[in-house]
Amino acid sequence: MVQILSLILLSFFVVSFLLVPFINILYRIKLQRQDQKTRDIFETLTPIFDKLHGHKIGTPLSGGTLIIIVVTVLYLLVTNISPLLGIDRTSIYPHKDEVNILLFTFLSFGFLGLYDDLRKTFGFKRTKFFGMRFRHKFLIQWILAFIISWMLYARLGIDIVNVRFFDIIDLGIFYVPFAAFVIVSFANAVNIADGLDGLASGLMLISLIAFLIISSSILDTTLSAFIGLLIGALIAFLYFNIWPARIWLGDVGALSLGATLAVGGLLLGKPLALPIIGGMFVVEAASSLIQLASKKFRGKKVFEVAPIHLYLQHIGWEEPKIVFRFWLAQTIFVIFGLWLSFF
Repeated sequence: MVQILSLILLSFFVVSFLLVPFINILYRIKLQRQDQKTRDIFETLTPIFDKLHGHKIGTPLSGGTLIIIVVTVLYLLVTNISPLLGIDRTSIYPHKDEVNILLFTFLSFGFLGLYDDLRKTFGFKRTKFFGMRFRHKFLIQWILAFIISWMLYARLGIDIVNVRFFDIIDLGIFYVPFAAFVIVSFANAVNIADGLDGLASGLMLISLIAFLIISSSILDTTLSAFIGLLIGALIAFLYFNIWPARIWLGDVGALSLGATLAVGGLLLGKPLALPIIGGMFVVEAASSLIQLASKKFRGKKVFEVAPIHLYLQHIGWEEPKIVFRFWLAQTIFVIFGLWLSFF
């Protein structure tokens, strides 16, 4: 545990040192939210969102890029030098394969999110490749998720789901589509939650602490080290991301962290505890999905605006109040999820 705490501090100090210069770079290259009308996935204008969030125009996007770079570099350094320092590496999976799966997930979804941030900022034409529609990006998410799921199944031999109070279910080859669904769901859930200052990054930090407790309990230092570095980076990032935010995760950070959280749950054998530990992400995604489905099939809305954090803001809740209360709710979800994991 001392080693993991050291990694948390290391990541925290590195990101803290680099974050202000990084924010200045984003301002210099104008990678900021632009003064433009936003649209949902049906290409419908969202005037309520624009009204509530108009003051955020000019805030730099893609803060997750720095988190991805720092955590990846530090993780590769720690992974390679730990044997030289006499530090034991313990894991229930082959070390190299677990590292490759974590980094592939972290980086591939990050690159996809970075593309989306660049498109939103610089307005690539939708008639060209760089302006592909939501359904094309969604398809790419599924392709990446199936690759990761196959790696989990073929390289690590994971094909079971442990259902608390019932039994272990052997899914066999059907584990691959199941895991892909979990990865895509959480990648988008975290992205949906990244709508208020400090919301997604704070919820993610709380969830990762739970996974660090679980991974440490089974002595999976390969995963614990990665989670520890992420926690340190997020603490530093959150200092500048809370209201009023000077930087946002952006799609690059939200998609990457969401997919990685899902893979962490799969590696720990806790895919069914994941929706509880990440409970507020599920609430956010569910409210948005219900709204979209109603508009698609019924032609009318369930909520005046979605997801739920935007609705609460619309009816008069102040942004910091929403964020802090969501953090508290996430904490209760995490405690319940940990109770189920260790019961």
